[in-house]
Amino acid sequence: MCRIHGHFDADASPHELRAAGALQRHGGPDDSRVAFGARWGLGSQRLAITDPTGGRQPYSSAHEQVRAVFNGEVYNHAALRTRLEGRGHRFADRCDGAVLPALYEEYGVAFAEQLDGMFAVALIDLRAEPTLVLATDDAGMKPLYYTWDGKRLHFASELPALLALARVRPELWEPGLDSYLATKTPFGEETLFAGVRVLPPGSTAVCSRSRGLRLIRRTAPATADRADRAHDAGGEGEPAGERVRAALTREVDRLRNADAPVCAVTSGGLDSSLVTALMAREQPDTVHSFNIAYKGEWPHDERHFAREVAERAGTVHHQVELDIDAFPELLPSVAWHLGQPNADPITLSTYGLFEAVHQAGFKVALTGDAADEVFAGYSRVHAAVSAPDAWIPTYLDALSAIPREARERLYSREYRAFVADRGSASDAIAERLREDAVNRSRLDVLTDFETEVRLPAYHLRRVDHLSMAHAVEVRLPFCQRSVSGLARALPAGQRLRGGQGKAALYDAARGLLPRSVLERPKQPFTLPITAMLADGSPLAAYATEVLSPARLRAGGLLDPNAVHRLLAAQRARPADCLALAVWALLMFELWREEFAVGRRRTAAQARELMEVSS
Repeated sequence: MCRIHGHFDADASPHELRAAGALQRHGGPDDSRVAFGARWGLGSQRLAITDPTGGRQPYSSAHEQVRAVFNGEVYNHAALRTRLEGRGHRFADRCDGAVLPALYEEYGVAFAEQLDGMFAVALIDLRAEPTLVLATDDAGMKPLYYTWDGKRLHFASELPALLALARVRPELWEPGLDSYLATKTPFGEETLFAGVRVLPPGSTAVCSRSRGLRLIRRTAPATADRADRAHDAGGEGEPAGERVRAALTREVDRLRNADAPVCAVTSGGLDSSLVTALMAREQPDTVHSFNIAYKGEWPHDERHFAREVAERAGTVHHQVELDIDAFPELLPSVAWHLGQPNADPITLSTYGLFEAVHQAGFKVALTGDAADEVFAGYSRVHAAVSAPDAWIPTYLDALSAIPREARERLYSREYRAFVADRGSASDAIAERLREDAVNRSRLDVLTDFETEVRLPAYHLRRVDHLSMAHAVEVRLPFCQRSVSGLARALPAGQRLRGGQGKAALYDAARGLLPRSVLERPKQPFTLPITAMLADGSPLAAYATEVLSPARLRAGGLLDPNAVHRLLAAQRARPADCLALAVWALLMFELWREEFAVGRRRTAAQARELMEVSS
């Protein structure tokens, strides 16, 4: 696991390459290197997980005409190495990324189709016309941000490093605030920074001077063999729960192998608890599990569920506690590491949890992330599937940080007019869902949307940035093709049963987890934000300060009076919907100030400014 960055056909100096790398060194503290030539550069900050004494990046081919930097893990690297050695290639070490130059020489831009793992790869080919190749994994577990102005390309694993390397003056992507509040973080290829994009999951980008930038969407194996898996999952042979348990067991066994200390994150819910139990089934006293909670007594405290799981599995359990009085000090760091706002209060919990994991000496953590997406675990999906009609508006409101009608009342007059003229982010999602649902079931349409669009943007980037902020690599068994492919091929009745999602996953967990965990009502793993924003709390005072009228007027996007009424309503009548709205606006304003994000002036505004100046 590493951080990577670089450029193609730009004029960045070696110093600028190293300076950008320093901004993401927290994610790769074990080694930092750059390679550069005529108008190209590659950089890497390494977190040593596989073959710690080897793995010096950039990796090079035998003739040094193909070089690669790499963030992630290639789980099938041993098999690839054996195949490539049979074709005459030789390797200096057994690090997983070492196979990348040879793999590219054999398969060209299709090399990423051979990789099983989580990855963001950047590769320079100097054998003919210099060409830069970027590639991301099918699920989007490892993000890669880039800028392209038609001539020059810059890329990085994290946004602060990219902004520095590309010398970008941070400007707001104007639809971004509405997009953020509609979906809790921007979906798709856009970021909240104008001109900065993120490479889509399962994509390969090829850039050369003669042909410019081309984006290739690969056909994922998980999609290509769906018919075969549907037959396997459908009804013959073992029950679905047993097949799910077998697939998940294999992936947990593979992913727990590392040349560095590995632990489990246990929220106390079904997904992470099952991963923990499978890790501990043979040598429980060697497995360490971590749970996050908060000092004092708060609603929805899950620590006792996590403790029961740990006791049953026999793990060495670590109870992490955050002090809410310290939240105002932590939040600017969280906003900076995220790079753009994410409206889920879990961001603060995630940041604090992985800081504790790092301090305990662990470099790798297995989690239960993505199970809700691939096994249809969310209540908003259940409600949309069972709704007699008009399911899309209700689903979109459940997806949002602030429902559409309420958020538009919070906008400034100018920004409200802009959204009305352009259309809300919700409109584009609604159109996609309507079109996809013409000939397909709602469950399949929503599962595809949750896994292909929401999961990488909202969930996986957050996990990546906040774990790597503390040099911890998160591995995700539920994102592995054998598990996610099987889940998405299950008949509807094995995903939704009696109004409950994850039916096959519950079946897989029986006998491994305490009844209290299997029978408990589902709740999100997040901060009890309504209670923590109670009048008089440090967090409430901090939110009021950040969302002050003067600061909001400086941003020009939000109506200070409307936001004041929102804060007053939360103080007088605390409610989850109000608290989440306050939190979402707080994180947006923190982000805007942290990066000094300006707004592009329209031509009319520019003329008006010139007239005033003259």
